Amino acid sequence: MTPKVVRKITVLAAETRSFKRCVIALREADVEVSAKTVQRVVHDVGRELAERRDAAPNRNEALAQRPEEPPELAVVECDGGRIRCRQPGHGRGVHWDGTGWREDKNACLIRAKRQTFEEDPQPEPRDCFCDPQHVAKIAETEALSVAALEPRMPGEKDEERDDAPVEPADWRPKCLVRTVLSSLAVAAVFGKQMAREAKRRRFGEAAARAFLGDGLPWNWSIWKKHFRTFTPILDFIHPLSYLFAAAKAVHAQPQDAWDQYLAWMRGCWKGEVHQVLEELRRWRSKLGEPEATTPDSDPRQIIVRTAGYLENNRTRMNYPEYRRQGLPVTTAWMESLVKEVNYRAKGTEMFWNDPEGGEAILQVRAAALSDDDRLVRHLDSRPGCPFTRRPKSSKVTAETCKS
Repeated sequence: MTPKVVRKITVLAAETRSFKRCVIALREADVEVSAKTVQRVVHDVGRELAERRDAAPNRNEALAQRPEEPPELAVVECDGGRIRCRQPGHGRGVHWDGTGWREDKNACLIRAKRQTFEEDPQPEPRDCFCDPQHVAKIAETEALSVAALEPRMPGEKDEERDDAPVEPADWRPKCLVRTVLSSLAVAAVFGKQMAREAKRRRFGEAAARAFLGDGLPWNWSIWKKHFRTFTPILDFIHPLSYLFAAAKAVHAQPQDAWDQYLAWMRGCWKGEVHQVLEELRRWRSKLGEPEATTPDSDPRQIIVRTAGYLENNRTRMNYPEYRRQGLPVTTAWMESLVKEVNYRAKGTEMFWNDPEGGEAILQVRAAALSDDDRLVRHLDSRPGCPFTRRPKSSKVTAETCKS
């Protein structure tokens, strides 16, 4: 195969839902190959991308490009996903006692620009966080009889006043360049991958730096080891989900539960987490402590979980200060990226060889989703080896990818 054919195969394999769909698209581009050939090319390129990803940041063969100037704002976000894998060494088929789900770890490293403010540019929550239907969707739970509830949006015009609400300025940072990492590696290995990418892109020299994640412990273990100079920020969506569930647990009437959620949510938005925690402690004392056999759906368990989550993350919830500095307060960029990765790697009909096949498709997909054209740059610079199967690299092993 010529380098041009390999490029067509790899790019289409990264963007189509399956190797078979890729073959159909290639046929329209006058390239006749089998699905097995597409798979082999993806495995070859995926191994090469992994080797360049793991190269030292100061070496020219590193995958990330070093910019002339450091970014004004460097944002790092990470989160876990799920893909289905076959049991190693068993060939085609599932061969798992369970479902075969494995956690893939994803990260986006974003060069952004920001505005700074003397005061909080948006002291009241966004309207979407005050919409019952939207909040129920975010929290992935049943709505609170939303037809009977009043949204009560912040800034809504008062019927007794003639002045219209003032629209807050768009303080949110703007994404300039996004690069993507994705791997089946354990958190300790994935953290090193993120650190190498950040160093190559001069993130440590940025004027402002932010690291965002949810409550997963491995997110913050990576921050602690590799990104301590970055401002740690808990994604606001996650405490919102906990508070919505807690409000439903302590109030039987939908309107009372909704009013309680709004009060707690606004408290977190304004950085008054200590007051929210104090109220949760009072509810915990009123309801009593759960027992060992208490189900997770019991109000006592829900209050304990919510209070524990806020207590563990309260130092990462100073949202007014983050907005004043022009830093993001949600992992919207990360959530969008996970969906883009899942489009190619996750599906009930998709099973990847573990770890080689899963790691290869994640490397190719991550490179395709990066804004610096790293996939095409790599394909244009790799030496052509027609009809030659490259030896397996020792970089990706079952041990390093074991979760």
